[in-house]
Amino acid sequence: MLRKYLNKIKPHFEPGGKLQAFHSVFEGFETFLYTPASTSTSGVHVHDSIDSKRVMIIVVLALMPCLLFGMFNTGYQNYLCSGADGYTFWNAMAYGFLAILPRIIVTYAVGLGIEFIVAQWRKEEIQEGFLVTGILIPLICPIETPVWMLAVATAFSVIFVKEVFGGTGFNIFNVALVARAFLFFAYPAQMSGDHAFISTQPICGLGGTVTYADGVSGATPLGQLATGVTDMTNAVGQPITSWDAFIGLIPGSFGETSTLCILLGAALLLFTGIASWKIMLSVFVGGLAMGFVAHTFQTDLYPASSLTPVDQLLYGGFAFAAVFMATDPVTAARTGAGKYIYGFLVGVIAVIIRVYNNGYPEGAMLAVLLMNAFAPLIDYCVVQLNVNRRMRRLKAKA
Repeated sequence: MLRKYLNKIKPHFEPGGKLQAFHSVFEGFETFLYTPASTSTSGVHVHDSIDSKRVMIIVVLALMPCLLFGMFNTGYQNYLCSGADGYTFWNAMAYGFLAILPRIIVTYAVGLGIEFIVAQWRKEEIQEGFLVTGILIPLICPIETPVWMLAVATAFSVIFVKEVFGGTGFNIFNVALVARAFLFFAYPAQMSGDHAFISTQPICGLGGTVTYADGVSGATPLGQLATGVTDMTNAVGQPITSWDAFIGLIPGSFGETSTLCILLGAALLLFTGIASWKIMLSVFVGGLAMGFVAHTFQTDLYPASSLTPVDQLLYGGFAFAAVFMATDPVTAARTGAGKYIYGFLVGVIAVIIRVYNNGYPEGAMLAVLLMNAFAPLIDYCVVQLNVNRRMRRLKAKA
């Protein structure tokens, strides 16, 4: 029925139809629901059903464990800190759902709205890259980030990081990470500290009010380390273990706390071949290597150096960046050897920033953005080395 209805109204959106001005909107909606029927008319091409929309949908599915766990953890942290009555699994889930829903709606509305306008203006198809970006931005931000800030950061990132470069596939930097960086440097008080990572108010009768009294603190484990607190505790003073960090029952950005859920998403991306295992593996290897060096030469001047190499991977946004950010096919290195180099340097730099800059306790975001800038250079050097090697081989044969 839906296919027949779309076929019926499609002529209205074609050139000459009364709704031709909205052709790109119709085309975007149609190809979101169905695989495009158009094929090449000449040349040799391999055809399958995997287009960029399908790729983006798989990435969104891979993010679902992080999203669902983020809902529970948001409710759990609120009930834990407020001492509100009525805590159950489903109440925590409902609280987290109501907390994140407006942020997802605003992010998609602003980002897709801009992309729709640009597509109409350029008379191009609507690009589908924001399907992933729209859910990534709320996941990598603290739950207390005001909705209007998310809207401003989304608009800034989509316009100045994506559209001015030509749209999906042409951006140099990861769009979601630039939105996060914009928020951090434009509104640092709202994006860090003790009060940004735990939802503090009741929502629709669920949860309670967090007052941050009687030893209640919403600082993340890395935030505590940055202030010199090596015995990390949760919001009500209970010790945080590596197991807690692996499961994710700690304060942090909405979708970044659970390494377990991140690994579930990684398994789907690797099984479907969407993400590069070379980049993922090398990011973790780089983080472990630098974590080992920092832990071996730990000093009281840099409290984060006390973390074991494995804990460096479990805390903060390191695992999330390794799986979902560093593997962005548009902004990452594309050559085989380049992927190893790119990923390894992301892991190393993330730990260096985290350990040796007490003013900024999380380094994954800046590490990925820095290596986004160097990815083309890495690929160029790898290609040139291969060219030079073949030229020497050719001369030797001559």
